[in-house]
This record gives sequence, structure tokens and C-alpha cells, in this order.
Amino acid sequence: MIKKILIANRGEIACRVMKTAKKMGIKTVAVYSEADEFSKHVLKADESLLIGPAIASESYLSIEKIIDAAKKTNSDAIHPGYGFLSENSEFVQKLSKTKIKFIGPNIEAIKIMGDKIQSKNLAIKAKVNTIPGFNKVIKDNNHALSIAKDIGFPLMIKASAGGGGKGMRIVKNKNEIKDAFKLASSEAKSSFGDSRVFIEKYIEKPRHIEIQILSDKFGNIIHLGERECSIQRRHQKIIEEAPSSVVSKKLRNEMGEQAKTLAKKVGYQSAGTVEFIVDQKNNFYFLEMNTRLQVEHPVTEEITGIDLVEQMIRIADGKKLKIRQEDVKVIGWSMEARIYAEDPINKFLPSVGRVKKYIEPKVEKNVRIDSGIIDGSEVSVNYDPMLAKLIVKGKNRKQCIDTIIKSLNSYYLRGFNNNIKFLISIFKSDKFFKGDIHTGLLDDEYKDGYSNPNPSNELLKKIFIPIASYIGYKLLQKESRNIADEKKKFYVLLLNKKKYSIQIKDLKKDSIKIIYKNSSFKIKSLWEGNDNLVEVHINKKTYLFQFDKFKNHFSITYLDYSVDFNFYDKETAKYAKYMLEEEVADLSKYLLAPMPGKIVSVNVKNGQKIKSGDNLLILEAMKMENLITATKDTKIKKINVKVNDAVEVDQILIEFDE
Repeated sequence: MIKKILIANRGEIACRVMKTAKKMGIKTVAVYSEADEFSKHVLKADESLLIGPAIASESYLSIEKIIDAAKKTNSDAIHPGYGFLSENSEFVQKLSKTKIKFIGPNIEAIKIMGDKIQSKNLAIKAKVNTIPGFNKVIKDNNHALSIAKDIGFPLMIKASAGGGGKGMRIVKNKNEIKDAFKLASSEAKSSFGDSRVFIEKYIEKPRHIEIQILSDKFGNIIHLGERECSIQRRHQKIIEEAPSSVVSKKLRNEMGEQAKTLAKKVGYQSAGTVEFIVDQKNNFYFLEMNTRLQVEHPVTEEITGIDLVEQMIRIADGKKLKIRQEDVKVIGWSMEARIYAEDPINKFLPSVGRVKKYIEPKVEKNVRIDSGIIDGSEVSVNYDPMLAKLIVKGKNRKQCIDTIIKSLNSYYLRGFNNNIKFLISIFKSDKFFKGDIHTGLLDDEYKDGYSNPNPSNELLKKIFIPIASYIGYKLLQKESRNIADEKKKFYVLLLNKKKYSIQIKDLKKDSIKIIYKNSSFKIKSLWEGNDNLVEVHINKKTYLFQFDKFKNHFSITYLDYSVDFNFYDKETAKYAKYMLEEEVADLSKYLLAPMPGKIVSVNVKNGQKIKSGDNLLILEAMKMENLITATKDTKIKKINVKVNDAVEVDQILIEFDE
């Protein structure tokens, strides 16, 4: 009987496992690196133990330290979460020589399904639909080019080990082979300790559909339907939903049965996921099997009512599945949005720093937050940039979209760049709303990169001008600087550097009237100037805004729109133009490190002429290799770094000539 579980992980998944363990009356042990001493998962656990420095290879990836920690704390079992050691057969092998149970599948399943080449060959034997390709190891660049000619373009170079979108590159023509092979191999080596890659045909505009299975030690296997995971960037999922709008009952059963067949073939025992891609004609092909709990597992839990972590624990404890296939019912719809520390405006490069202020959306019956951060949490360059997951449930897909947009609008996170506005823009898009999606959708929709949208004139007039005026007026009152004519109360709003003449009339204690040109807005709110979330009623319609105060200006955010503003009484406005603004340094001659990390390669040399788009260097951070390219035609003056150098954010990497 399992009485104490050590969670060999960190962040939101560690907290997630603890939640179910607590529900089951099982004690939990958190392990942590020096970087995570004050992390949320450490605070939530019944016990905690330091296992090493920040670098993952000396802490969360150390098999010896994890097993030793379990022994020291008298833990009965280890739950690996996802990532780190979750699919490491050596870890499971060594654990099997102790009395400590592994909450996950058997060693053979991990070995075979963790190797994409072996798993694909097994799928072929099991008569599971597979993608055409070369199912052996690619030796070198020339070998890759030779295979590519036989398969045809486009194709995918993929790491044989691991998952999570790492070690994968799409190749559209022969000129891209060299860089793609190099990056895929290098990233696979860095992420999984295995540089082997293979090649398969790239299915254009596919949907990524996966089947969740549960299998016990007695041969009972069930599937829990599908998850749609087609919204991806850099081959990593950011939005998931269940069920899929494209999967019929017939297709669900076919995919489910093939997933069960594959699980049976490998003798699977635990929760697992069989991933497929579905082409535009609804043909489906085996992609890979993940022998662990998936990041996106909550959407399946929400539509089936089945706690997957609980089932994993029960199976590991030798219990039979109580759920039969006919017991599985899909009710309603669920969606998940992953909250990442990254900069969508700057090619989704990871972002690091400390959480200055964190306010989660209100958790209701239909809203769930799986989070690994709190105020003050450190977002480290050493770990994955995913911070939390927002999960919603609804009667149908439309209701889910409405709920998740509303919840994201109230998700306040400051201290570093994040992808919340980007997520909102996706959920607002026509193609997502219609379900017209595929794995390349974001590449198609944001060919020139993502930029924060500007509000339309109508939005400015009806929403941003009134709310900015209201906030500015409240702040003037708070600071006792309201020296305007008490009868007329005229003010000047400077919004996105454009002036607007505003008239304000007090109505009641909690309401005012704002007059702009020929329009008037009655605004009612209890906001007093202290909170970052501002709920207001504009002409009886309710809105929620995010408010930020900076050194020389204010900012308000609504959905994926943000505006900067200042608000002056009429007298002060006369002198506003004389107020000094901070000078912006000219950094056009320098390439600065966008984040802390390690230099993997330098692809240019001093004195070299370069063109916009040329590859300059590769910077590894947050378990990803990031290719840094030139933004203009220029000449290299001086390279200040070399391979294996550790760099800090804003460090000068390369200097350019004029």
C-alpha cells in the first residue's frame, strides 16, 4: 500500500501530483534544486529535500540523488511527472532493484516507445497506421540528403529519443538539410543525451490528435477518447482541447482501438498517450507514444471525470482498473492554455526573471488553474519556460472559448515577458473559432512574427478613452492634485502620445460621467487606485482591465490590447511637453543576449559581411536551442563570445560596423 510518494519533478506538475495524493490520503515529498528552494511545490509538500545545484543534470536528472532522496524519506513510490526522468529506462531499471515503486509503465515499454525508430517499427508490426519514411538512423548530412531525395519534400528530421517538440525540424528543400540536420542532432543530444535522428514524410497541414489510454497489470486496457493538440509553435503545444471538432465517433473508435492494440503489443501498464496525425482527408498515422502523464491531461480529466494521476497511483499499487470501456463517457468540452515565460514579439525566445506580481483568474466550477508559481518565484534559465496551465470546461466549444478568453483577460503576471496576450489573440481568431486548425496554423497566421495589436478607433472611443480617463481622474483625486475648475472639470488625456480633451462630472460616490466630443460615458466602479485589476461598468456594460503604473506613464490592458497614457488637469497639461523623457540608447550596432544561456555555436567570424536573416549563433536556454539571426545587412566588427560561454541577459555578443 502506497503511503508516501516522492515527486521527482518541480513546478506545476509536482503541485498537480500532490493535489491528488492529498485527496487519496498519501503523504508527499518534494525534491528541489538550489534554484527552487522557495518554490511553490516545495511549500505544498509534506516534506522536502535539497538534491543539488540549479543545473538539472546535477539535481532533477540525477538518478542516484533522486533514489537516495526516496530512501532517506522512506518513500514507498516515486511519481516522475513529465520531462526529466519520466521516460528514462535506466532510472526505472535502478529503481526496480529497490523496494520503491515507480508510478509509470514497465521498463520494456519505456525503452521501445521512447525510441521513435523502434516504436514505429513495432507499430508497423501491430498493423497500426504509420507515416512513410526512413525508419533507421541518419548517419550524416550527406546521408540525410540522399534519403530526402527518395522520400521527397517537405520532410521532417526527428530525434529518435525524447519528445516535447525538441530535436525536430521541418525541411522544405535541399538547401535546408544541412542546418536542420545539425540543429536537430545537437538539440537531441542536449535534451536527451542521444543525437540520433531519422526522417519521415512531412504531412502538410495535419491535425495533431492523441488518444489517452489506461492499462493495468492484468491486461485491462481502455482509452479515454482524444485530445486536439494542433495549436503549436516551434513544434510545442500551447493550446489543447477535448474532444476534437474533426473526430467523429467512428474515427474516435478506430484511433482508440489502434492505440489499445499498440499498448497491448508493448505490454503497457499505466497511463499513456498514443499520438497520431490526421491529414485533411481524415486519414490518421501513428506519430509516437508518450509513456508518461501528458502536460495536457487535464482536458481529458474534465470531460471524463477521471483523475489520471489517481489511476496511475492505483495501477502502480497493483490495483485493477475499475473502469470499463463502456463506462467512459465524454461530457461537454474542455480547453487548456499553457502559460509560458517567453516573448512572442521576439520569436518566442524564453524570458527569465522573478515573478513581481501574480494574480490568477478566479477559480470557479468551470475554471481550473494548474500552476507552479507564486509571488516571488524565480523563473530560471535552467528549466522549461512553462509556468502554469489554464483549463476551462463548457457545454460546447463556443462556451469554452468565451470562458477562456474571459479568464485570460484576468490573468495578471508581471516580472518578465509571457504569452498571455498571444493566447488571447489565438482564441479570438476566426480560424480557431471555426475549428479550421492544423499544426502549421500559427506559422501561417504570424509569418512576420507576432506583434501586439492596436485597438481600432471604435475601441479607443468606446473603451480605452473612457477607462483611461476614469483611472487618471481617480489617481488625481487620490494624490489631491485635482485643481481643475470644479464646475467644468476639464482635463487632458495623452493616450498613445495623442491628446484628447476630456470633461468629467461627478455623479455619485462610485460613479462619474466622462464626456468626450459628442459622446458621454457613465462609469461606475469601486476601484480606488490600489489594485492592478480594474472592474468597471461603462454604460452598464461590465469590463475588466489590467492597470500598471510606471515611472513616467500608466498602462491599461484589455484582452490583447494595451495602451500607454498620462492624465493631467488642464493647468498641468500646459507644462507636460516640458517633462523630460528617458533617452533610449542606440543599440543598433550590437547584438545583445536576449536571455541568459550558453553559446552552442558561433556561425560567423570577425570582418564577415552578413545579410538580414543570416545565422549568427545558437544560444541554448530553457532546454531549447535558439537560432539568433541577423536583422539587417551589415559587417561583423567584433565577436565577444565563444562556444560554451555562459552569457547574461543584455550582454553584448557581437558588435557590428555601421
